[in-house]
Amino acid sequence: MLKTLPLAAALAAFATTAIAADAPVVTGKLGEATYLMDASTHMTLYTFDKDEKGVSNCYDMCAANWPPVVGDADMELPSGYSLITRKEGYEQVAYKGMPLYGWVKDEKPGDMTGEGVNGVWHVARP
Repeated sequence: MLKTLPLAAALAAFATTAIAADAPVVTGKLGEATYLMDASTHMTLYTFDKDEKGVSNCYDMCAANWPPVVGDADMELPSGYSLITRKEGYEQVAYKGMPLYGWVKDEKPGDMTGEGVNGVWHVARP
């Protein structure tokens, strides 16, 4: 069962939880790498090649390992961000239409261990 948690708590404890987006996603920089991250915890966010603009295809065990960044219809998002409706009925934050996710194996801000997993997961970049 997926749970939504406050964003800061969810990013600290990814396993089998979805990520609630109480704060907007921001652009971060690690060395020369510019990427999308959670505004409050600075954890890296990812995109999934099997998704389509406006559609998530990551459910069940996939979503347990790659928690969706979720929000609600009342939240204000920066330009370029939107919400898509997941099949469970809740809203997921997307950037340029592509759904955003965390990764359970990232342990601290700046970790990007999800880059290239199974050839279909990538650090979200502006």
